[in-house]
Order: sequence, then structure tokens, then C-alpha cells
Amino acid sequence: MSTQHTYRVIVRGTWDGLTEEARARLLSAVDEHGLSAMQFTEEGSLTYDRVLKHFSFRFVVVSDAEDGEEMASAIAEDRAETLLRNQGYGHGELRSKATDMDTMKINYKGR
Repeated sequence: MSTQHTYRVIVRGTWDGLTEEARARLLSAVDEHGLSAMQFTEEGSLTYDRVLKHFSFRFVVVSDAEDGEEMASAIAEDRAETLLRNQGYGHGELRSKATDMDTMKINYKGR
């Protein structure tokens, strides 16, 4: 059995081809998706602002360590794509950055 690692993945993209209805829904909930909403969750945390140009998701992905950050990024991008499609939100290309929390070195001050 393979070792599981926990990854924090940020998926970024730009809105593209938003319908007026989608734009109105996003703007009506913009206060719930600002800087204070930035959390890493399995379900994904969506953040954007009133300009409706860029957005980002923050995901926690548990995946086989041997598959690495590339697989965690692919999983998170797939989750983001599904969430956006299910809401009818048009977007451009997604890009992501993953961090393996199990191998991350923490520097403590005063040691």
C-alpha cells in the first residue's frame, strides 16, 4: 500500500464567456468569496472580486506520495473544472501550484 500525502493546491483562472445570469449570481455572492474566504478545503474554496476577471480555488488533496504534486494538481484542476461547469461559469485555462504538506520544512524562530 502506498503512502498518502496531503497537498494544498491553488488553482487559478480567468472568467471567460460568463452569461449575464452567471455574472449576476457571482456578483450577488462576491462578499462571501473575498479574502476572508481563503481556506484550503477538500470541497474547494472559491475566491474572486467584483471585477470578475480572475478567480482562484484552494483545495486540500490527499493522494499517493509517489504520484507527487503533478497528480495532486491534476486532481484539484479536475475538481475546479467540475465545480465551474456545474454552476455554468465560463473560464479560460486553469493553472495550479501544489505544496506537499508532509514534506514541507517549517522553520521555527528562536531555535
